Order: sequence, then structure tokens, then C-alpha cells
Amino acid sequence: MMDEEEEKKECDNSGHSRHHDNVNNNGREWPAVRRWKLDALAIDPDLSNRSLKCGEDDDGYTIRMKLRYFLQYMNHNRDDSPLYIFDATFDEDRYAKRILEDYTVPEYFNEDLLGLVGERRRPPYRWFLVGPCRSGTTVHIDPLGTSAWNTLIHGVKRWVLFPPHVPKSVVKGRKLILPGEDDEAIHYFTTILPRMKRKAAASGGKGEYSNFTCYEFTQYAGETVFVPHGWWHAVLNITNTVGITQNYCSRRNFDVVWTATRSGRKKMSCTWLRRLNEHHPDLARRARELNRRDSFVMWEDDPDEQRRWRKKKSEKERKKRERRDKKKAKEKKKDRGEHRTTERRRNEETIEDVVMKG
Repeated sequence: MMDEEEEKKECDNSGHSRHHDNVNNNGREWPAVRRWKLDALAIDPDLSNRSLKCGEDDDGYTIRMKLRYFLQYMNHNRDDSPLYIFDATFDEDRYAKRILEDYTVPEYFNEDLLGLVGERRRPPYRWFLVGPCRSGTTVHIDPLGTSAWNTLIHGVKRWVLFPPHVPKSVVKGRKLILPGEDDEAIHYFTTILPRMKRKAAASGGKGEYSNFTCYEFTQYAGETVFVPHGWWHAVLNITNTVGITQNYCSRRNFDVVWTATRSGRKKMSCTWLRRLNEHHPDLARRARELNRRDSFVMWEDDPDEQRRWRKKKSEKERKKRERRDKKKAKEKKKDRGEHRTTERRRNEETIEDVVMKG
């Protein structure tokens, strides 16, 4: 098992020997290839001063940092589990939304049925990624049954994917984590995943490790990874990386996305069904068939569910206000404490001067 310094050395010394050009549907190179180089991003007039999400604090509040400062952090990074820009709101910023001009959706993934509900209503689905070496994502399944594509512009990533039949308890590896350890991406890939594979081999294909399967591979600049819906996956940045990823719904995974969305995004699914009826009547019929099969009642047809939703929303807003007020009170207390400390020092200095003069 690697210790922390060995993990860092292993990561820092990993290079790549391949490069593939990113091209759009017309065979031309994406502007991102030259615009998203780290030195270019640092002086980019549209992006360098934009604040992007790079993590969350202990209270769940978003941590944002200007891109130019984050690049400085990345160049001097020695953290065990570094911050990672994984920003889904860049398209709301009048400058940062230029990112949308730097790439095009690969033609294999250009059907996105959730786009029918509009940008304002749909949940986050595309992310601009800037990751230091050793950063990454812990093992997870993408939300609402969506599939995803992930294009790497610069750097090298390591991936692991598990088919849907592999149990969550196995994929997460909770039973393999020793006291004092965590499941951050660097530790998952260097320690937990190897333990998992040894455990699967020793099990003889029995118990929870029956039919155990995982796929590991390295992604290089210019390559696009497709993640099917329902597949567990984790990613580790082997070098400093820049990339883009989007989740989507097509006809291939429509049934799964619809059944997840009608429960997880109750109000949005009503809008989606109306739009499907206008643009894809066959899929609207399929959605209603699935509802009848499962005896599912849509949100707008269920007064009890609407009342529960309003109550839940009200409770959520109340808790949000309490957290905000608590944070403000904490900051106010801190400021008051600093003020009192300053006043006390002034008083001590005044007394000292009087004594010395006396």
C-alpha cells in the first residue's frame, strides 16, 4: 500500500505519450484546444477573472475561486485531495459563457431530449472541468438515469467503470476502508480499488462479488469517454487537466430518464411531457404508458402531492434561512471579537504610555 508521499510521486511523475486533436462535426479543431491551455486560460480576458465552483465547505456552501488564482494554486499544489473546478454555472455568466463557443457536442450525442424543457428549468447538465493532479471524482452514478460524454482537452485521466449489476456495497468499497482512511479519488484508485479486485479474485465469483466486473482505462487529450446510464464510475486526474462534460437523454435511455425524472423533478416532468407531446408524440405516449404501468400520478394531477411539495419547499427554505443567519451571526461574532481585541490592545498601550510618563 502506498503512503501519501508515494501517491504524490506516482501522480506527479505520470506522463502521457499520446495526443489526439479535438475536432468538431465539420472536421475542424475546437477553439478549446488552444484557448484552454493552462497558460492561455491564465490571461484569458473572458475567463481568468471569473469565479468558478471548486468545492464545498463543511456546511455545504459552494466554494468559488477566480480562475487565475485557481491556476496559481494548481501549479503549486501538494494537497492530498486537491480542489477541483467542476462548474455548471459558467453559462450564466456573461463572460464565462464564451466557453460554449469553444466546443461543440460530438455528433454521437447530439440528441438531448431534456433540452425541450429549456435551459432555465432543466437541472445542471454540463460542466467545465479544471483539475490538478491527484484530484478527481469519487465513485458515483450520474443523476436521473442520464448518460454522459466527457472530452479531455489537456492532460491525462484515469477511469474505472462498473456495470449496473455490480452492487453499490461492492463498488463503494466501504468494507475495505481501514480506520483513518477516506474514499477520496486518489486513495480509491491507489488503495481501495486494488483491494476490491483482490477480494473479488479471492471470492471465487461467489457472494456479493459474483459476476464482478470493472473496466479501467486511461484517457488522453483529444479523447472522448462515453458513460452509459446506470454505470458507476470514478475519475482520477493523473496530470493537470482541462475538459468538458455533458449529461443527456436520448431515445436509448428515455424510459430510465423518464421514470427517474417524474419522481425526482416532479414539476419539470409535467413541462417535459407537454413539450414531448408537441415535438415527439411517440415518446409522450411512451411516457404515459410507463405511468399507467406503474400507476404513477403526475404532480399536476395530484393535489396531495402538491401540498407535500409546498410543505417540503417551505421547510427547505426555512433551513436555508437558518443556515444563512447562523453564518452571518458567526461572522458578526468574529468581527466583534477582533474589534474587542483591537480595543483592548489600544487600552493596554495607553496605560503603558501613562505608566512610562509617570
